[in-house]
Amino acid sequence: MIKNTGFDALHSHAQRLRGTGISSLLASEPDRAVALAVRVGPLYCNFARQKYDRAALDALLQLAAERDVAGGFQRLFRGEKVNVTEDRAALHTALRGDSCDAPAARAAYAEAARVRQQMGELVRALESTRVTDIVSVGIGGSDLGPRLVADALRPVTGARFRVHFVSNVDGAAMQRTLATLDPATTAGIVISKTFGTQETLLNGQILHDWLGGSERLYAVSANPGRAAKAFAIAPEHVLPMWDWVGGRYSLWSAVGFPIALAIGFECFEQLLAGAAQMDEHALNAPLAQNLPVLHALTDIWNRNLLGYATQAVMTYDQRLALLPAYLQQLLMESLGKRVQLDGSPVACDTVPVWWGGAGTDVQHSFFQALHQGTSVVPADFIGCVHNDDPYVLNHQALMANLLAQTEALANGQGSDDPHRDYPGGRPSTLILLDALTPHALGALIAMYEHAVYVQSLIWNINAFDQFGVELGKHLASQLLPALQGQAAAVTDPVTRELLAQLTRQRAPEVR
Repeated sequence: MIKNTGFDALHSHAQRLRGTGISSLLASEPDRAVALAVRVGPLYCNFARQKYDRAALDALLQLAAERDVAGGFQRLFRGEKVNVTEDRAALHTALRGDSCDAPAARAAYAEAARVRQQMGELVRALESTRVTDIVSVGIGGSDLGPRLVADALRPVTGARFRVHFVSNVDGAAMQRTLATLDPATTAGIVISKTFGTQETLLNGQILHDWLGGSERLYAVSANPGRAAKAFAIAPEHVLPMWDWVGGRYSLWSAVGFPIALAIGFECFEQLLAGAAQMDEHALNAPLAQNLPVLHALTDIWNRNLLGYATQAVMTYDQRLALLPAYLQQLLMESLGKRVQLDGSPVACDTVPVWWGGAGTDVQHSFFQALHQGTSVVPADFIGCVHNDDPYVLNHQALMANLLAQTEALANGQGSDDPHRDYPGGRPSTLILLDALTPHALGALIAMYEHAVYVQSLIWNINAFDQFGVELGKHLASQLLPALQGQAAAVTDPVTRELLAQLTRQRAPEVR
């Protein structure tokens, strides 16, 4: 159980600060803009516009110490079975660095390095063919991470391959993708940890048939035998992953095969190096200077002490437009739990709803609600100091908007006209990448991964299982025969009526 004393102290701080504006906090702590900032390699993060003061932050850090966050990192990196409900380790850190000398971690790192070498050989072999396009089929963790990184880092010109991602079982997704491609110059990758995911198998079969067989079909799976058998894929075209890597933590593994094809194998290794740098920091930095810890404690403060039910993330770089969707899965699948490790109910709210979009587009959609709506929405704002495009004025305007929005949300602006009054007091964290490089993006994603783990330690929940997604999938498998005209036992009356609507034969309309 979470120690009530820690949260009791925090509640008193929240009550004390409830009526204090962010601008007042800045005035009372003149060094705040510098003191509440942390840099790790190419990543800079500023928490000065969060609604806590030094005393409240010290209480948050005390809670982290009580929950043994430092020891939790040791257990994670050493390969102890932190995924207790599935009796597994969660060794995604071993995919990108040799940061721990524990036997389980060293063995995992060696195995990951071997598979990465095999993946590099497959990349180079494909580069010597006439293949120009890659279709990557997967869903959830087998899609969102690779899709995000490939989209963010793909070169504007000169890419060896165009990589296309299909996740949705909706046939329109596959139809629209394949309509633009030539099967003679296309290869496919089917990614599934179990190779039992319905959406992936259905889309994989379409891709297999469209390619005319398995000659240019590859697979990534923790069940390589089943993967090879499903589509008669050559064993040398199957890359393994492991049950100690959760799907949403797996882009660093062979699941990153489409990333390596999209951005080049050397850039993929730079991505891993950036994540490894953040790993070293998370493992070794004191709690008070530990970036993932501070980010996690900020989220705890906003969720549990200030009661904010949602969290936004705004990327002021169009190349990171998919980051909110990626973080939705990472945060909400990991932390969307209502029971503690021992099965007893949690004593407080867990993950808020994560959502967001790319600036400046979102300023013209939902920012009205952020500035003047009745709900306060904490936000992460992410930008890049240096741009890679030649349009300097555009980048300056983009950064001006990034700075202006965080200032306006925090400070507001009073007016005698209530319709033009900005209340302010809307907290945000500003994250700056020196530039959108593979190294910087690796560090950013790893920072969020570790912040997720810290929150799970505070709430005493498991960040590495996802049983909540199973029930709907199980029911869908039971209902599929009914949609195919077969007998099926359907007990829910609403579902029976909806099935009748879906399967009713309607006569064409007469015009």
